[in-house]
Amino acid sequence: MSKKQSMSIVALGSVFMLAACGSGGTEGKTASGASGNSEGKKIVIKYWTANGGKIEEAKQNLVKTFNESQNKIEVQQANQGNYDDLHAKVQAAFAAGNAPAVFDLEIASTGIFSRSGVLVDLTPLAARDDAQLNLKDFMPGLMGNAYVDGKLYGIPFVRSTPIFYKNVTMLKEAGLDPAGPKNWTELEQYARVLKSKGKTPMTMPVGIWEYEALVAQSGGKVLSDDGKKATFNSPEAVAPVQFWKKMSDEGLIKFVVGKTAGADAEKDWANQISAFKFGSTAGVSASLEIAKGNNFEMATDFMPANKTYGVPTGGAHLVITSKLGEQEKEATWEFIKWMTSKENTIYQHKYIGYLPNRLSALESDELQNYYKEFPHYKVASDQLKYAVLRPNANAYPEITKMMQDAITKAILEKNVKPQDAMNEAAEKANKLLSK
Repeated sequence: MSKKQSMSIVALGSVFMLAACGSGGTEGKTASGASGNSEGKKIVIKYWTANGGKIEEAKQNLVKTFNESQNKIEVQQANQGNYDDLHAKVQAAFAAGNAPAVFDLEIASTGIFSRSGVLVDLTPLAARDDAQLNLKDFMPGLMGNAYVDGKLYGIPFVRSTPIFYKNVTMLKEAGLDPAGPKNWTELEQYARVLKSKGKTPMTMPVGIWEYEALVAQSGGKVLSDDGKKATFNSPEAVAPVQFWKKMSDEGLIKFVVGKTAGADAEKDWANQISAFKFGSTAGVSASLEIAKGNNFEMATDFMPANKTYGVPTGGAHLVITSKLGEQEKEATWEFIKWMTSKENTIYQHKYIGYLPNRLSALESDELQNYYKEFPHYKVASDQLKYAVLRPNANAYPEITKMMQDAITKAILEKNVKPQDAMNEAAEKANKLLSK
């Protein structure tokens, strides 16, 4: 995950207005996201990616393999930072007329990008090539955010859910059963034991992705089904904030803030200061390497339940930007189909931990045998039965900032009541949603 979006809706609207004003001069010309295929020359397409480390390595390896597999298309890959960085750069490049042909689009931003005319409607391409693409083979729990207003805009690529990481060694040393905790009550019980042993039970940033999970577990939603009203101030959506505040006040969860919050939480877990962490399934491979290097045993599990289990999905689709020539669009589509094939989703899954997006990949002998040795990778797929969509409202990326600020204030400021903080944020959010 998912990395969370926080783009400014005002800035986004300005960018798309500039793009609309400047689009007249691009008719009849090849967009700079790709170059033409005249007289046997390769069609060159730009692919912009997000995130680094093993995630970027896997994409680089796939692009290299694709380029070497044929002589008609050359993909030029460029990393643009995190999802926020990437999205902002795509917006600016689109306005200037030199957007990449294809990029990683974080799923919660599909609504604003598609409704602003940046993306190609993939519905006719997917229907035409269904025998090859086979949309029904993609996990149903991953397809919801790919559609906006009934049209398909993204093909699942690097998809994830938050999962629960446990330091089994620390739990055993504290006399705790590493099979748990399975719910909020048990998480609190485990945390009290760990604290009594001088350990930090859990370190985490104030993450909206994780918050969405706890809201789903409590039977709530952050926005109404039509996306027109904030509901994160309902009792079900305030319950997670109240739980987190209680755990923070009693020293059972250490909340970290600021630009390095995510990295700080990871350091505590890697250094065996804290026993638990919430993290993306994209971190399974790297976490296993850390555990091996630091000589401890780890396990992954569903996020602890409240009334039920529940998680949002996250990660990115591959999408095609509009304004491409027909040859460039078709070349980009060929690349996307190749990148999201059964074989390549298995590769991504094993290399990083991202979900095996295709049912055929999940059910393959290769992965079923792999899970016998590394069950850590299978947890996210099993947890998908409890997955919920992320809101696709245009204003949602901006609203996530409002929610995050309110939750942080409620947790860290002693005299702030969670209900009051969420009410105030909901009032601001509703003004955006009513526009």
